[in-house]
Amino acid sequence: MSDIEDIAKNLPPDLQIQVRNFMVRLLGKRDRKRRSTLRQDWAGALMSARTTYMSHELQKKALEWRNT
Repeated sequence: MSDIEDIAKNLPPDLQIQVRNFMVRLLGKRDRKRRSTLRQDWAGALMSARTTYMSHELQKKALEWRNT
């Protein structure tokens, strides 16, 4: 770990700030990934569309919704 500290100490102050911010962001990403659980609250969300659309039509609609 001391090699990271040595490199950081040799950087100008503005780059040290950028390195610190980057490290904080990395730690935040790691923490978010650990806490997240698989959500399945979307299940059954298209039940109302069952009588209106066939499966291939829903696939086309999903592509449209994704691109908007």
